[in-house]
Amino acid sequence: MKKIMMILFAITLLLAGCAPNFNKQEEVIEENENADEQAIIPNYNISDSYYRTILPFKPSEARGLVVNNINTKYDLTEFETGLMRVAQNNFDTEKFFFQEGQHLDRDTIRSWLNREYTAGQLKKHKLEENENLGLNPIDDEKGDIEERNEKAPIYLAHILEHNYLVKDGDEKVKLGGVVIGLAMNSVHYYQKEQYGATFEKTIGHKKIEEEGKKMAEEILTRLRGMEGLENVPITIALFEQQSRTSVVPGNFFAYAHAGEGSNKLGGWEKVDEKYVLFPSGEAEKNHREDLTSFLNFKQDVEKYFPNFNGVIGNGFYIGDQLNQLNIEIPIQFYGKAEAVGFTQYVTSRIMNMFPEYISVQVNITSVNGPEALIVRESNASEPFVHIYQ
Repeated sequence: MKKIMMILFAITLLLAGCAPNFNKQEEVIEENENADEQAIIPNYNISDSYYRTILPFKPSEARGLVVNNINTKYDLTEFETGLMRVAQNNFDTEKFFFQEGQHLDRDTIRSWLNREYTAGQLKKHKLEENENLGLNPIDDEKGDIEERNEKAPIYLAHILEHNYLVKDGDEKVKLGGVVIGLAMNSVHYYQKEQYGATFEKTIGHKKIEEEGKKMAEEILTRLRGMEGLENVPITIALFEQQSRTSVVPGNFFAYAHAGEGSNKLGGWEKVDEKYVLFPSGEAEKNHREDLTSFLNFKQDVEKYFPNFNGVIGNGFYIGDQLNQLNIEIPIQFYGKAEAVGFTQYVTSRIMNMFPEYISVQVNITSVNGPEALIVRESNASEPFVHIYQ
């Protein structure tokens, strides 16, 4: 695993088009409400699409909680990386530096993800009114388990905080912005008995959006009451996560911004992004031309190699334009020569069959693990190819 991570790091640097200079790093003082701390701003940025991260890395106190609340590994990755893309609408990657959230700790997030309590439930659990912080709807405990869950599903699955620091003079940095992601459920799961079958209720997008926007306003009010966040610009974005069985991630669909010192979110902006599985009914209906290219590629692969097990594509769309295509090819090899030959053939097909404006990545795997990685960046004349040893 360590070897693979180093390879991927080298690939990223190569695709960025230049080599890092780790000797030129800027030392600054990070201002905070407790005590100023020495920090380092890396001089090198691998891409304009990423933020430089303040060092030493300060993990969020709520780190790891997201794993328990998000349905799939696909959603897990997209929730974080997609939130960084949303951040770029208000926080320039040239001026701001990334830091994991430092204000919402594990207990705070858990309390906000709870259901709201009725007065009777507060009394029953011996809680004070100021402990009634749940943002999910009240379960009035009227009716059977199915009726209660159909009536009041869990809408909010997780809350993710990102901080963005900005220079304050030549040798200091301070908190310049906060971005909050709200992961909303498209499917609510529940059980009628502790170890029984799991049931589900589908939640429509319109309802997800309505509840998410309402929660965002309340969260902004709570953030403004926290020390250090009274005047900081805050962006809140809504993410719709997919079901537990989905093989494509969900997506952010809206965000709103509160400027410095504002207690109200501005107008909600649409995030026109989505992921599409290839092949699928949605691809057939809405992206026929892209699907045709993918199926032609898939057909060529099937002709070439008898041990083929299937090709799955995951397309990332911005608006109606395919921006990135990730392809997974699981296959059985009986020797390294086969892996090399197959990788060469797939590379030639990638270069010839997909439009130049699309970034394409192909992962070739076997029962032994990763076999090869092919990366063709948009408008690149040459691909990057690595065959794992």
